[in-house]
Amino acid sequence: MYRLNILGILIWFLYACNNGESQTTAVATQRDTTIVAANSYSDIFLDSSLLSTFLAQRNPTDSIGSLMRNFYNSRNFQAAWFNERGKLTNQALSFWNLHEQHFKLTGDSAIYSQSLHARMDRLVEEDTTLLPDRNLLEQTDLELTEHFFHFARYAYAGKLDPGKLQWYIPRKQVDAVRLLDSLLVHQGANLDDWEPVNPMYGKVRRELKRYYDLQRKGSEDSILPGRNKVFQLGDTGLAVAQLNRKLFLLGDCHDSSKVDFYTANTVAAVKRAQQRFGLTANGVADMRLIKELNVSYRKRIEQLLVNMERMRWVPREAKGDHIIVNIPEFRLHAYNDTGKVFDMRIVVGKSGTSTVVFNDELKYVVFSPYWNVPASIVRNEIMPAMRRNPGYLARKNMEQTGTSGGLPVIRQKPGGSNSLGLVKFLFPNSYNIYFHDTPSKSLFSQDKRAFSHGCIRLAEPVKMAQWLLRDQPHWTAEKINEAMHQSKEKWVTVKQPVPVFISYFTAWVDREGLLHFRDDIYGHDKEMAEQMFARK
Repeated sequence: MYRLNILGILIWFLYACNNGESQTTAVATQRDTTIVAANSYSDIFLDSSLLSTFLAQRNPTDSIGSLMRNFYNSRNFQAAWFNERGKLTNQALSFWNLHEQHFKLTGDSAIYSQSLHARMDRLVEEDTTLLPDRNLLEQTDLELTEHFFHFARYAYAGKLDPGKLQWYIPRKQVDAVRLLDSLLVHQGANLDDWEPVNPMYGKVRRELKRYYDLQRKGSEDSILPGRNKVFQLGDTGLAVAQLNRKLFLLGDCHDSSKVDFYTANTVAAVKRAQQRFGLTANGVADMRLIKELNVSYRKRIEQLLVNMERMRWVPREAKGDHIIVNIPEFRLHAYNDTGKVFDMRIVVGKSGTSTVVFNDELKYVVFSPYWNVPASIVRNEIMPAMRRNPGYLARKNMEQTGTSGGLPVIRQKPGGSNSLGLVKFLFPNSYNIYFHDTPSKSLFSQDKRAFSHGCIRLAEPVKMAQWLLRDQPHWTAEKINEAMHQSKEKWVTVKQPVPVFISYFTAWVDREGLLHFRDDIYGHDKEMAEQMFARK
């Protein structure tokens, strides 16, 4: 299941909160009957009488009651937090992850609801195609909306404008061009009053306008390679002219002439484009690059809009030491107060065992780790191997330490063949996701690196260990190397826990101003696009 929480521990809707303790009751919103199943964000609609019953039973404050009535009226009582398959929406998962982080960081349980928390934990963890009980779903939707308003007010001493709230919890599908127009030609004089102010959002919005302008010109300027599979320095022909033209239109070169020669300028432009698409930047235009360059402007616009939808839940950039992982990019970025410290190639979960999107704090470095094999791997991989070969555990440097739930409990001993390599980095979480070394170094040379069971493998674990322990002088490079080659685990507590943000962006603008695109490796873009965009 997709847990969407991107780059931060605050949710962007809080920009609408203010520091005042009182505000006039919201003006009543009329029910929007134009929202129907055919254009709704979710196919699930609540009976309006349920809200009246809910409010009578819960007896919230007048302002919360008004906010909830306006909220559901504006949606024509469409469910806010569940999609048509009864799964929590991306917005619901974002909010809940933020909410959990608030309690972890503050210990504040003033609005803690034991029953709602237990229910949400179950819904977040379960990955089911079965629609939950309808009554339970409707009750949870109402409770989560109430909790949303309470949390925003209590945690941030403010109160949401229900009109602006709809920006964060979409009501219905719209044509992508209509949504684009609303973003580019907004009536408000101060865009920061209605749009997020995260720097990345503004940069992507500018790129969106550029793609919109390209689309309006009416020509896709496609590259037709013919029989050629590779183009490189010295080549000539129509396809090379088309390549140069497309590189110019997309901003990878500054020469607008339709030259049909593959020049040194073409090599530089191709390298830039390859970098933007996550390909090996060798200056040779192969079919992988041409495929990316030929993606239609309409598709790129939708991709940008989907990622901007995610960015609505992103705060300003984090400060201090922090780590950002972008799954589709297959890279980790480490930052401190002065900016980026280093980038690192990573391997993420493959389809079926995808890496979860969430945030937490890295607290421990574990040298020479045991690998406690997850039950799913024991059941699906190790037990069949043990039946085929009774000596399998010994050959893999593994041992059985007990049984649980009818399955053997298996762990792999420390050593060079250990699946976690020589060190792991823990940010305790319910998803059992962490960073670790790996003996399979060859995978890092590939452009697409989705091979793991969900955890994140690091190309340079020693660099990570040295950075995390740099404020503990006794952990020298020699001491770290020694600890990585022991026969027993060695746990080290990081002096100051480091926030870790595991994100999922397939389109973004980097700090050098380059617009990047990546493949939607888990299908999250596709799922969001189906909910966001009306198809003619």
